[in-house]
Amino acid sequence: MRTLLFCLLAYVGLISQANAITIDITGGTEQGGEPIAIVPFSSTKAPENISDIVSNDLYRSGHFKLIPPEHLPAKPAESNQVNYSLWQAEGIPHIVVGSVSPNGNGYTVEFELIDVPKRKSILGLRYTANNKNLRQVAHLISDKIYKKLTGKRGIFSTLIIYITHKDNKYRLYIADADGANPRRMFTSTDPVFSPSWSPNGKRIAYVAYQDTGRNKRMAINIQEVSTGRITTVSAEKGLNSSPAWSPNGKRLALTLSKDGNAEIYILDLQTRRLTRLTNNPAIDTEADWSKDGKYIAFTSDRGGKPQIYRIPVTGGKAKRLTYQGNYNTRARFSPVDANQLALLHNNGKGYKIAILNLKTKKLKILTKTTLDESPTFAPNGSMILYTTGSELSAVSINGRANQRLVEAFGKQVQEPAWSPFLEYTTK
Repeated sequence: MRTLLFCLLAYVGLISQANAITIDITGGTEQGGEPIAIVPFSSTKAPENISDIVSNDLYRSGHFKLIPPEHLPAKPAESNQVNYSLWQAEGIPHIVVGSVSPNGNGYTVEFELIDVPKRKSILGLRYTANNKNLRQVAHLISDKIYKKLTGKRGIFSTLIIYITHKDNKYRLYIADADGANPRRMFTSTDPVFSPSWSPNGKRIAYVAYQDTGRNKRMAINIQEVSTGRITTVSAEKGLNSSPAWSPNGKRLALTLSKDGNAEIYILDLQTRRLTRLTNNPAIDTEADWSKDGKYIAFTSDRGGKPQIYRIPVTGGKAKRLTYQGNYNTRARFSPVDANQLALLHNNGKGYKIAILNLKTKKLKILTKTTLDESPTFAPNGSMILYTTGSELSAVSINGRANQRLVEAFGKQVQEPAWSPFLEYTTK
């Protein structure tokens, strides 16, 4: 019973119900950032408002203060229409102008990023789009602007996965990073949990239940995002949980209890060979790979309370990483900084998202809420997505930018996972 209860940590919130899957931004950032104006794009009738999507993307990043359209001193459609003195007087250093025009098969979307002090366009691109990928084009524009102004790759054209529970059914969804455009990937009357992305974003792994004829057994599935094809890769007796992809996508770390205790194993996806990594009478679960693929962080109660440990992938002695608080679980390595580890922390004041610096050993609490779960890094390492109570939220790694995302009718989603960077063919 102790083993079962501890492994249920990965999906403890799934019993709540959800009414809808459309996610809206309802909260912003604590600091406004650098002013920027997104001038409404000149447009024929199109199913998506490109400039609004770009504005919302940049606002959510926490780096920019968006000037409302009604407060703009002018609304030029292209750079040669910009009155630079007028914009300088307003103290707005960057503006974005653009247009959406019909072409034979859809739309041509053009935009320019203008540096007001330099009095010139510093970025200009053109895309072709159709009704189905206009939002994708808008997110790509946001990515380009973000990269030009911050030097970091944008995350707006990435995806998230999450789980809902409604009408006695569990559903796994993929959606845009802003929560729009949800697509159902899997449905079951039994719990579904622990979703994770492959490094190339083409497959997802998760835990579901498999009907053996006599009873139902936990199993780990891998599903192709483009086709929906599902392959079961582990259905051992007992626990099959917490799948985590290796950085090269060739192996999974997972928790199995086939030998009588919850331990971390590594599964070679090509040969299906299992290698046991931990060997301890305690509960070992919730593995995650370091960026270089040399270490695995995991949760264990071998010290009496759930804490984070690290072990070489080649085996050896596990090293305890967390000492602050009586509860630290669900470790996730930063995809860009080898010294940063996100985790769920409790110091007697509730469950909060925290960052542990592996070099300095300092732990920084990022959230003020008390029912947080399931931290997951954005692929550029700038944000952490997580659930808190009945809502999906995000926080910047410095703790200054907070966002709250809720479903359209106020209910909840669970166990989010942020995709890696994705490659798109839109021109």
